[in-house]
Amino acid sequence: MPREIAILGAYVPAVVVLCLGGAALTWVLDRLLAATGLYRFVWHPSLFRASLLVCVCGLLGLAVYR
Repeated sequence: MPREIAILGAYVPAVVVLCLGGAALTWVLDRLLAATGLYRFVWHPSLFRASLLVCVCGLLGLAVYR
């Protein structure tokens, strides 16, 4: 994957695009976890959501730049 992607004539780092995709994937995972009721077992849901976003974006970055 290239380091920069041209979007409407502006170069955007590929990591930004990956993080946007990771945010969308995290939102889907968040809805699934909320629907199944697994948030009852989480001590701090906001912190869990933030760490889930970091983990998903990190995994996407590792998968692409490997």
